[in-house]
Amino acid sequence: MNAIATAIEKLGTGQAGIARLLGVTPQAVNQWVSGSRPVPPRHVLVVEAATGVSRHLLRPDVFGPPAANDEQGVADAA
Repeated sequence: MNAIATAIEKLGTGQAGIARLLGVTPQAVNQWVSGSRPVPPRHVLVVEAATGVSRHLLRPDVFGPPAANDEQGVADAA
């Protein structure tokens, strides 16, 4: 399971629910889940705040790799 699929599962509202949260189409979310397109960086922080899935797992190419204490994919609760 990829990071965005994990985030969708944690949110518990499915692809349509995360699409509503972000103001995008369910088709866009489906493309992220399938891997045909990455989650746009402008949405990553909202997904992280709503689900606890780290920005580093959602877009390591933009935010860098996860820290050693971030292996579970949940952001620090600081």
